[in-house]
Amino acid sequence: MADFSLAGQVVIVTGAAGGIGQSMTRQFSDAGATVVLASRNESALNLLANELGDAPNLVVPTDIIDPKAVDNLVETTVKAYGCLDAIVNNAGGGARPCLPEEIAYTDWVRLIDVNLTATFNCCMSAGRQMIKQKSGKIINISSTAGTKGNPGMLHYSAAKAGILSITNNLAFSWAKHNICVNSVVPGMVATPAMVSYGIIPPAFNEAGEEVPRLTRPPGPEDVASMCQFLLSPAADLITGEAIPVRSWEKTDRFWE
Repeated sequence: MADFSLAGQVVIVTGAAGGIGQSMTRQFSDAGATVVLASRNESALNLLANELGDAPNLVVPTDIIDPKAVDNLVETTVKAYGCLDAIVNNAGGGARPCLPEEIAYTDWVRLIDVNLTATFNCCMSAGRQMIKQKSGKIINISSTAGTKGNPGMLHYSAAKAGILSITNNLAFSWAKHNICVNSVVPGMVATPAMVSYGIIPPAFNEAGEEVPRLTRPPGPEDVASMCQFLLSPAADLITGEAIPVRSWEKTDRFWE
């Protein structure tokens, strides 16, 4: 029987204060992991840590755009627990859709920094520790915008495509160190923020009938479940993969 337990694992979750990050933190903790919560939003991290109660966790406020801050995150984790089994590079950021020719250079730099450069920083810091240990798992959260493109968010799309390239390159380079590197590729996800924008389809139609679940976007818990699988012993031989989490949402698969 496959083992989906995370018992005994020390796992860093970046962007732990956000909708998907909170779901990851709760699920990993329920599965037995010690979770290290990283984000710039220290107050939200503390609230989440308090919610977990007696479950082992560590709050480390971190700006992942800063390589020194990321090094501190990894060093603090190893000092507290003796190792780092896994990191889920979940933190990122988006932008309002616009025409490619209207993207300001400062917006380009911001989206590349918060998505691509930050993921690179986390992979490097965690990877150096995992090479010492001769084991570890890295999950990079990309997006379907990085696989099929999204001209309305060219900078975001380019950054998320870059994450897929980082994943493939590191999976090849670090296989000899027994480090699994994978990417989870969500489409539109029904996070609290997305629901508040009013763009998530309702669960019931005008006649009061439930809309088939596969025709609605996944929730944060669905992304968290995929990550839990990849972190578990059941996925020890999976590396270099980009795994979508998108139900059947046409815009997450095809150009329109």
